[in-house]
Amino acid sequence: MRLPKPKTFAGRRLGWSDVDLSTKPYARFWNPVMAGITDDARRAVANSPMAEPLFPPMAKAIGAIVDSPVQSGYTLTGSGAIHVNLLTEMPDVTPTMIDWWFGWHSDSPERYRLWHPLAHVHAQWTTPPPLGTTGRARYLNRTSEVDEYIGSTMIRGAIQFKEPAALGLHDPALDEGHDATAVCARIGLVDAPIDMGYLVHHVTSVPGGSVMRSRFWIGGPNLAARSTRLRAAVPVARRIVQLTELDARALLVHCSQEMTHLAGFLPALYEQES
Repeated sequence: MRLPKPKTFAGRRLGWSDVDLSTKPYARFWNPVMAGITDDARRAVANSPMAEPLFPPMAKAIGAIVDSPVQSGYTLTGSGAIHVNLLTEMPDVTPTMIDWWFGWHSDSPERYRLWHPLAHVHAQWTTPPPLGTTGRARYLNRTSEVDEYIGSTMIRGAIQFKEPAALGLHDPALDEGHDATAVCARIGLVDAPIDMGYLVHHVTSVPGGSVMRSRFWIGGPNLAARSTRLRAAVPVARRIVQLTELDARALLVHCSQEMTHLAGFLPALYEQES
């Protein structure tokens, strides 16, 4: 992946310090020993890249996430994009817990590092959520700036959380907010006024927990300037940002690692902190 070189900041690092471990009320959930990717993700890596027609662009795929013919896998498109699908089973996790997590984890880097101890470095809100809010109200229409490794590449991403309808996702199950949720975002860069693509984590309740269906549409026609006055630079940016099969595979593996790890501690963390 060719991206503008990210800035570096003193004190931003992987892992927790001894002070963190002795002072944070949720320190017992810090576990740098992560399980491997799921069997489903392993099969997806082995069987990918797949045929491009199985991974339609967001405008066509957004209304059929649950019924997608490929729940886990990735493709590279002729237009220079990568499309990544992943299904993650999350025992004992509810959609409400997922909404709570996305509103909670960007309050401090330590919280963000719980999620993927081997790749997450830093997180912060561009504008902190109002005091007293929780769940979707904390993250919707806000931006979380994150430093993380996708594979061996450091990314400084601007995760701009959106209403599902803003991405074209109209699912009646989401209206209730209890049996399902969808975390939707525009993915941009922090160090350049470029938006790279979109993500959706669609979560539905099943007996014993939830199923998360993650979708990513990155690069190619999904890439755009964040400012209208920079639109003329988009063709140049598309030539510079060259995504490869390695990028798609790294994103699928990263997502499987972090969501599987999250499912392992989220029910107990939610009970303690919510």
